[in-house]
Amino acid sequence: MAETSVSTGPSSMQHLHHVGITVASLDAALAFWEKFLDKPPRWKTVLDRPYLGRITGYPGVSIKAAFVDLPGGVVIELLDYQVDDRVPNTDVTANPGNVHLCLKVDDARQAWDHAVACGARPLTDGPVDIDGGPNIGARAAYLRAHDGVTIELFQSPTVAAS
Repeated sequence: MAETSVSTGPSSMQHLHHVGITVASLDAALAFWEKFLDKPPRWKTVLDRPYLGRITGYPGVSIKAAFVDLPGGVVIELLDYQVDDRVPNTDVTANPGNVHLCLKVDDARQAWDHAVACGARPLTDGPVDIDGGPNIGARAAYLRAHDGVTIELFQSPTVAAS
């Protein structure tokens, strides 16, 4: 299946990469998804690399995480931030009930600049290089759109020509 791009100014979005859901308890969330989908998560770990704190705005953060594959190829990323004083349903990324929409883009910097120009509030000074985990070599950034909605711009790792 060919990817369809949507014009976003100087860059283009390709497709939905994943949907992240911040949860109060990773174990409780996985209990639901494993039962609902009749399969275990594809991947479960604790995320604690420095790039993650830079993307999310929580320096030194540790996050219990799992990837759950949905039919059709969409992935739910369940995130249990290990921080104090979490409160459900606000636009704060670490709180249970928060959802971010991740858009796969050709160029994270161009897409970030365009999103800011359209009124999104940046959480960093631009995309961050991912230096570990399943997305090593990629670039990503979080921004807040209308109503505090979190958008992640995700640029896949560059594949070297052989």
